[in-house]
Amino acid sequence: MEESKSKSKSSLFQYYSRILLEKVCSLYKRTLIPSTSRRHSLPLPLPTASLDHYKLTPDASRLYEVLGDILEHIFFNLHSVEKNLHFWQARAEGSTSQKAYFMVFERGPKAFLDASGQLLHDYLFHGTGMQSLTTTASAHISERIIVLTSLRYSLATFLAQVYVEVDKIGEQILKEPEMSVTSLIRTINALFLELETSIGHVSAIRQPGSSVDGSYSAPLLFEKLPGINQEGSQWTDCAIRDNINLIYLNLSKLDVYLSLLVAKHQKPRKMTQHWMRYTVGAVGITFFSLWLLRHSRLAGSSDIDNWISDAKESVTVFMTDHVEQPLIAIRDELFETFRKRHRGVMELEEVQLTSNSLHRMLLAFSEQTKGQKFPENASDQEMLEIVMGRYEKELMHPIQNLLGGELARAMLIQIQKLKLDIETAMLELNQILRANEINFAILAALPAFFLSLVVLMLLRAWFKQDTRAEGKGRIARVQRRLLIVEVEKRIMQFQSRIDQGLEKDAQCMYGLVLYTLDRLYRAVEAQAKATGEWQCLRQDISDLGKPNLQTAHKLMVTSRMERMYDCLLPSLRH
Repeated sequence: MEESKSKSKSSLFQYYSRILLEKVCSLYKRTLIPSTSRRHSLPLPLPTASLDHYKLTPDASRLYEVLGDILEHIFFNLHSVEKNLHFWQARAEGSTSQKAYFMVFERGPKAFLDASGQLLHDYLFHGTGMQSLTTTASAHISERIIVLTSLRYSLATFLAQVYVEVDKIGEQILKEPEMSVTSLIRTINALFLELETSIGHVSAIRQPGSSVDGSYSAPLLFEKLPGINQEGSQWTDCAIRDNINLIYLNLSKLDVYLSLLVAKHQKPRKMTQHWMRYTVGAVGITFFSLWLLRHSRLAGSSDIDNWISDAKESVTVFMTDHVEQPLIAIRDELFETFRKRHRGVMELEEVQLTSNSLHRMLLAFSEQTKGQKFPENASDQEMLEIVMGRYEKELMHPIQNLLGGELARAMLIQIQKLKLDIETAMLELNQILRANEINFAILAALPAFFLSLVVLMLLRAWFKQDTRAEGKGRIARVQRRLLIVEVEKRIMQFQSRIDQGLEKDAQCMYGLVLYTLDRLYRAVEAQAKATGEWQCLRQDISDLGKPNLQTAHKLMVTSRMERMYDCLLPSLRH
């Protein structure tokens, strides 16, 4: 009787623990795993062409989901580690003065006071202020590089091991789902235990006098799957679900542990790095606010109102002189051409009248002077020479000839000729000005045009924001091509580790290849879909991740990707 009660209690305990575990895992997936994230990461190396011929069991389908979640979280954690590692490596490559500047000015106000005080103390009492500061900076940076490099090594190795195991069991999970599910769960459990040991060594790296704030968190301890030693036994559906839930629990422990560990070695935030700029900006804004308050209505001053009124008037004058009036002038020039042309013809007739009058005067003077008949179409130039010859003779006795000679008449003819020349010049000048009226109007509108162009360029740059690899601009294209270069470099490093017989290092490098391929996958997806290249490009990226594909063939694939796909071509603008 008592034995049956104890069995019922144990079964009831297992039932409630299973329900609790499922609720914890479902809550974890809802909070930490976005529903659309897996569609935007490197796919699993499963034979997708065979998915149409085989129907996955519910357990196999859920295991497929678990594998995708594992890769997704390892990619995420690797990206966090890699981002911070690149920052510290860049600081390590800096000069001595740059390291000292970082220690004093880019770690926040508290670090600024501590570093300044320590620098002053070492300089006054030991005479080694700058040398001690640079030594501290080198130790500060190198410690973080060592820890983050060890984390990257462990995560990349784990990623490579999971990916290779999935590639090995890909066909089997479709043909024999029950056997493959249990085998893969055992393998994943073993890989988690290896990762636990590998990451556990990171805590041992910490040296006395470490610059890392606080102490390290408790050691990472994963849950061991029940029934893991029963190699030949068949698991029930409940056991499979419990083991999958424990995998999610281990994944959550890994995320929490890594988030705490990376947070202790992460780069300073942008706000912390540029705290002095923000402080100066805040002080400047404070003084400006006080100055503004002094000239506002709150202080009984009308200065701001006057400035606003003057600014409105200036803007109005600018818009009138450089926008409204030029546009009206262009409109009048374009739509009132006929009226202006008609008025121009009348002016030409007036000049013609003056020319005809001069011709008749020259003709009459020449006939009277020479005593012969001239034809009507005689040249004005010839008759004008006759007038000038007579004019020169008449000037020998100007007073006598002015009263009784032809001097006055010759002078009047010259005045008429001067009038004709002036009217002709004015007509030509008028035609030039009318022909360039639209040009003058456009020149008047140029300041407003350039101002509008600058504003549009600034708005375009602000809205586009294509600095990331996922963008559409030139910088985004450069970053995508750099990702391909990084893939090629890590593929060659992976092959070099294989040739040297360094199996563990080769696994780490293969994991970094997968990580870089995941970044490239996310960067090109949107642009490749827009150009219709996504299916082929997706297949090429998946081929680069296959562990059994030869290195020479992978390098051929990367070369083809750089040459053929539009989203990976260099920008035409230099």
